[in-house]
Amino acid sequence: MHVSIESEYLQSAVKSFSTYKDLADRAMAQVTDEQFFMSLDAESNSIAVIVKHLAGNLQSRWTDFLTSDGEKADRDRDSEFELSDSTTRAQLQQAWDRGWRCAFDTLNALTPEDLERTIHIRAEPHSVVKAINRQLTHGAYHVGQIVFLAKHFASGAWQTLTIPRRASQALNAEMFARKRV
Repeated sequence: MHVSIESEYLQSAVKSFSTYKDLADRAMAQVTDEQFFMSLDAESNSIAVIVKHLAGNLQSRWTDFLTSDGEKADRDRDSEFELSDSTTRAQLQQAWDRGWRCAFDTLNALTPEDLERTIHIRAEPHSVVKAINRQLTHGAYHVGQIVFLAKHFASGAWQTLTIPRRASQALNAEMFARKRV
């Protein structure tokens, strides 16, 4: 069965977004509420701020993806980098999940033909492929920050999210042994 490059690209994009969300979720699960809101210094963002920003970005970019500018008029990006004293982790988690759900719903509804369309972000034209790639790299950048901060805060209690240190050779041997069977 032949799968078109367009279909394969969309499947790969969904899988990549899913992998990044999963990494961030598993990293955040390893920090306390106090650590979730903690910044390393005055110029650094906390995990909470990164979550708020990425949630707002996802919601803006993926709502009416094919039909309206990705920078929605009602988005207040600057406020995504501010937290009030009453902001809770549960509220941020809800916004996070809502943003990702919007992204996945939109991505899963795209067709190979949609990849030929042009959308706009801040009035700048983007092919759908370029817009997806832009969002993937933006998300990966912030997920990397979340993982870094969570690993820093969890320290010795950190549970690895990928291949544990000093386990690459054993994993490779296992993977290649399976391939030979």
